[in-house]
Amino acid sequence: MHRFDRKSKRLSWKILSYALQRIRRDYPLDRGRTPDELRQAAGVTITPTGIGGKRALQLWRDVLAPTCITVDHPRFLAYVPSAPTEAAGLFDVAVSAANVYAGSWQEGSGAVFAENEALRWLADVAGFSATAGGVFVSGGTAGNLSALIAARWNWRHHANGAYDNVRGVIIASRGTHSSIVQSARAMDADVIWVDTDPCGRMTGVATQFVIDTLSEHDKLRVFAIVATGGTTNVGVVDDLSGVGDCARNLNTWFHVDAAYGGAGLIAPSVRHLFNGIEHADSYIVDPHKWLFAPFDCCALLYANPQIARAAHTQHAEYLDSLHQDDAWNPSDYAHHLSRRARGLPFWFSLATYGTNEYQRSVEVTLDVTRAAARQISAHPDLELVMFPELSIVIFRRIGWSADQYYAWSDKVLNDGVAFVTPTTWQNEIMLRLCIVNPLTCAQDIATVLGTLK
Repeated sequence: MHRFDRKSKRLSWKILSYALQRIRRDYPLDRGRTPDELRQAAGVTITPTGIGGKRALQLWRDVLAPTCITVDHPRFLAYVPSAPTEAAGLFDVAVSAANVYAGSWQEGSGAVFAENEALRWLADVAGFSATAGGVFVSGGTAGNLSALIAARWNWRHHANGAYDNVRGVIIASRGTHSSIVQSARAMDADVIWVDTDPCGRMTGVATQFVIDTLSEHDKLRVFAIVATGGTTNVGVVDDLSGVGDCARNLNTWFHVDAAYGGAGLIAPSVRHLFNGIEHADSYIVDPHKWLFAPFDCCALLYANPQIARAAHTQHAEYLDSLHQDDAWNPSDYAHHLSRRARGLPFWFSLATYGTNEYQRSVEVTLDVTRAAARQISAHPDLELVMFPELSIVIFRRIGWSADQYYAWSDKVLNDGVAFVTPTTWQNEIMLRLCIVNPLTCAQDIATVLGTLK
């Protein structure tokens, strides 16, 4: 099974040919199918004797892949899309083929070095100190959970055992990502909510108001305050300076979830929105969202990574050799042990194209977003809800019901025009465009809006 014979070599070339074709040519938007439809089309794929690589690849290419919506299509505007560069996609193939293990410096020093170069750039654009560092994890949920585990460890450590059996508290806004709630559940912690302003922004004033209403006992239970650097629903940036001041005054951990919006740190036109992030104890950004890396890739940065190391390092007899020196082991900085070198495609793309091209590409998406807002404002049947702060636009089709929104969304996807899903904002169903692909242009937006009749 593992021999690289002539037959397997031919299969390898077929797979590589498919990968090159998929990366370099335009693909239709495609759409999903039901389990019954896929079963009928694919038949039985796992058998005692195998169906052969040629048949398996054919099934994937002709039957299964076309039922996966093309996330990097210029008119994939739902949720938060992903648009990896050609270099990142190709290098992801190389990383997988090499089966690089990047949990420890001992086993993957070159990979870890390269990942740390990319992390260093992300630390620098946020204004973190030279001693900052972190790790790439699978996504924002893993990044937020790992950061909050470090925050709770820090809180308990400085209490010298006084809080070891005390249920901790996280302060977050009602606009925060669902992963913060999920992290609190996993950690058995409480969440205290801060009401947002009319634009969905968490402010320092509102945060301080909530803190002032807490009892002295509850204030002591707070181990982290979480702000958002670009909410995933409407794309606004919290008052990072004001919220950060609240965290420092309370002497607690300040975490910034910039999973979606963190790419704005490199765009001069919106960089000012992130002022205050330099005072965070940790922040995350997902390069697979708006920094042109393939799934899955979240960068988790700590101002003081030694705290994270103390919180996360796993100890076992067979791991003792990893801790004989001060080597940088990525497994020590998040709730994982085994890990692929998921930051390498991002590093390779950065190294290939340069940070100036990254800056230009992010600004392109911002320009298209602003153009989309203007098109919506000029449309007689549409109403812009708020002018976009980053690259998300929310708007309503005047006179439509919820059923009409969902019916339209299904139709444009089935017709291969676009993938746009409704959202809820202030208890109202409306439409949302998320633009993170530099290949999305104003004409793509016009095509989508032209179907809203």
